[in-house]
Amino acid sequence: MNTPRATRAAAQLRPDAARVVARLFLPGEEPHLNHSRAAEIVTRVMAIDEAQVELSVARLLETFASRHHNYEQVLTSHASVVASHVEDPTQLSPARTLLLGATFTAEYAVEGAAVCNPSAVLHPDQTSVGEGEVRVAISVRGIGEGHLSSIGFRSAIAGPGTQWRFAEPTYPISPGVVTSAPWHRNHLRAVLADHGDVDELAQTVVRLLPTRFEDADLDRVLSQVNPHLLSRPGATATVQLIRRLVASSYTVAFDAATLLEQRILMPSVAEESNGMEDARFTRFLSDDGTVQFRATYTAYDGHRIAPRVLTSPDLRVFRAHRLAGPAARNKGMALFPRLVGGRHLALCRSDGESTSVTSSGDGLVWTEPHLVQQPTATWETLQVGNCGAPIETQAGWLVLTHGVGAMRTYSIGAVLLDLDDPTVLLGRLGAPVLEPEPDEQDGYVPNVVYSCGGIVHDGVLWIPYGIGDSRIGIAHVALDAVLDAFV
Repeated sequence: MNTPRATRAAAQLRPDAARVVARLFLPGEEPHLNHSRAAEIVTRVMAIDEAQVELSVARLLETFASRHHNYEQVLTSHASVVASHVEDPTQLSPARTLLLGATFTAEYAVEGAAVCNPSAVLHPDQTSVGEGEVRVAISVRGIGEGHLSSIGFRSAIAGPGTQWRFAEPTYPISPGVVTSAPWHRNHLRAVLADHGDVDELAQTVVRLLPTRFEDADLDRVLSQVNPHLLSRPGATATVQLIRRLVASSYTVAFDAATLLEQRILMPSVAEESNGMEDARFTRFLSDDGTVQFRATYTAYDGHRIAPRVLTSPDLRVFRAHRLAGPAARNKGMALFPRLVGGRHLALCRSDGESTSVTSSGDGLVWTEPHLVQQPTATWETLQVGNCGAPIETQAGWLVLTHGVGAMRTYSIGAVLLDLDDPTVLLGRLGAPVLEPEPDEQDGYVPNVVYSCGGIVHDGVLWIPYGIGDSRIGIAHVALDAVLDAFV
């Protein structure tokens, strides 16, 4: 049967330059620079007449307070970063503290360059939706100055039928409050093994840690390690690596008063300092009926990528963690929405060009992948991969895929995997359901349509997709038509 073609909806998302956050700015410590100018700048701020300070702060509050969540609190926090340069802290009046903080603050437009690569899940709030409608939560990749990527959110209403509308934007956006998160000892052992850095010191530290531990436990264990191990060549590098890995786990919590579309996940640790890319969300249903939102994403530090996972009970509190194991070594993992055979499953592309299935006992450490799909068609000669979490249907696991062909053109197709054994490929579409149309060729990355996850509602498969890594479109196709077309 011929492959059905998806129909474009009129709704689109374009970059919104008004979505800004107030970030700490330390002059002299921009990329490729390493000389802080903080001391000199603090001295200048401290020398300003108090009356002028108060006038300046009044203007700042009038101009920026409505653009940022808890603006004064943000400025006070940033002032505390450089307060050690203040010779006489008694001179730091409330107004001067705010001015000092503002001097070391800069606005960052999270979508200043682009918004792309969406994934869709059922929104946790289904109040006030009409008959035939469903509220959808959409994660997006925002790209700002310096090609820094973050994970943002939008809301939309799908239905009735093939209607789709995005919620109006709400301001200001908020980066939430970041705190440390605990580790499991076996997880740390697996991540160290991925690094190839399990020397005697690392083995000793891991062995002494409790099964579940936090930063304070690591400090205590390091204080107990035999001094001879700490004095060996390479010991300093091992300790630094362990500390960096443990610090890479964190929790982000947002004020309950914020709406989903006001929440933004910004890079918070070293391994994602150059971006958080392409989150693939799924609504995970546990065997006991508990719902949890989970997403894989790619962290980038400017040199290396690191597959990571987000977990959240409500899309308000998120925990970020590193993934490990043979399958967690490339971009584009996507999690299944439930356990299969008592284990977590995920799609991956560990060889860089083919789709495989991997499993895990805890959702963090992933086994050697099993190949299920290789590039064969003309529109996927360079590589194939998933376009988000598998969608469960009566016929099997429906997996949206991307193929990359001539002229590095990205198109979207699909495969069908067996429900009980997803390593079994039941079928694949003979052609894309979505490929760049003439008015979609141009963009930050030309000739690309790309999704990080679709959703089915009332027999309609909705595919939110990035266009040229610049903007987001919405397409739809009848689910039955796709399932009938597999060969």
